[in-house]
Amino acid sequence: MTDPDPRVLRTLRRTAERVDAATPVDRDRAVDALRAFAILGVVLGHWLVTALVADGASLRAASPLAEMPWLAPVSWVFQTLAVFFLVGGHVATRGYESARARGVSYRRWLSARLTRLFRPVAAVLALWTLIAGLLLVTGAEFMTVHTLVKLALSPLWFLLVFAALTAATPLLTRLHPLWPLVVVLHVDLLRFGLGAPAWLGWINLAAGWLVPYTLGAAWTRGELDRRRAGWILLTGGTAATAALLAWAGYPASMVGVPGAEVSNLNPPTLAAVSFGLAQCGLALLLRERLRRTMRRPVAWAATALVNLSAMTIFLWHQTALMATTATGLLAGRLPGLHTLPDGLDWVAARLMWLPVFTLALAGCWAAFRSCERGPARRGGRRRGRVVRTHRTPGSAATEGVRHV
Repeated sequence: MTDPDPRVLRTLRRTAERVDAATPVDRDRAVDALRAFAILGVVLGHWLVTALVADGASLRAASPLAEMPWLAPVSWVFQTLAVFFLVGGHVATRGYESARARGVSYRRWLSARLTRLFRPVAAVLALWTLIAGLLLVTGAEFMTVHTLVKLALSPLWFLLVFAALTAATPLLTRLHPLWPLVVVLHVDLLRFGLGAPAWLGWINLAAGWLVPYTLGAAWTRGELDRRRAGWILLTGGTAATAALLAWAGYPASMVGVPGAEVSNLNPPTLAAVSFGLAQCGLALLLRERLRRTMRRPVAWAATALVNLSAMTIFLWHQTALMATTATGLLAGRLPGLHTLPDGLDWVAARLMWLPVFTLALAGCWAAFRSCERGPARRGGRRRGRVVRTHRTPGSAATEGVRHV
């Protein structure tokens, strides 16, 4: 293997230094680092636990967690949605309070945030509408098309929930996280303890994610600045989750598993919420270490790149997986890509496919990143200016990052 070209390394280092220099000194880089971690956790988690098994001419969804339940701890590492909502609540609350102080109306503030959040969605919907139509016209099985479209569009549920919480931010800035946690507790007691209808659990779709979102608002108010708060959340959330898994019958996996009676994620259960509290506690404890790490220009430039492309990465990572899977079918039934995820050989093969998924995602990023940036930021008109917008976890943070 040849060593990297020193000229390329020097160019990358100079670029990283310019990005670092263009960032305001008062920016909390730990927020961006946590957001990047959450995004990459979701992407890697989906790539590791989503399998498309080829049965003749059709594809069906499967999961290694269904075939190998002892792999459930993998989901504990990559189910990072609570960190999404923690950072989202923090940034939205801070942004709203700043806008109000500047005399910006709620309507204008919300319109700007939702536009940035949903602008890139149109490209995903348009492309997959076209793909689904072409597949059906050319004779593809309906269940195969349904599986592909469902996987491709599955990230959109997050945007809808996040948009609703963003719209309610003025009402949530002072809401104590204990109140939505109590709602989740009572919903689960009714469902699993008293035999209430399963549909009641969908109340937790809002209440469950309200918990980390309102924790983010508490972070903005300065109520979580002490390390003691992080330790309480981490130890309390961990103990509660362990107790719920051991004695209350909740599944160990923190993501949905095909064929399972109960999912911790769809809708969120008390176990998922308590696990999220532990994650939020750990995130808060890591803030100072992340701030020190983000002072390194290369680390900060990589984090800024992920944040600048957050929506593109989030919306297109499943498409990258499916594009690789469909292309691979031309070479036959490939291990780790089209085979049943029922053993460690599949896990080893899937790990080998991750760089290919990354290349496919890079292609999607190159093709669709302009949708995320929007027309006002295309071309060279903004080159050399400092951009001071603060985006949500779904729409990236670019405050203080200079276009280079």
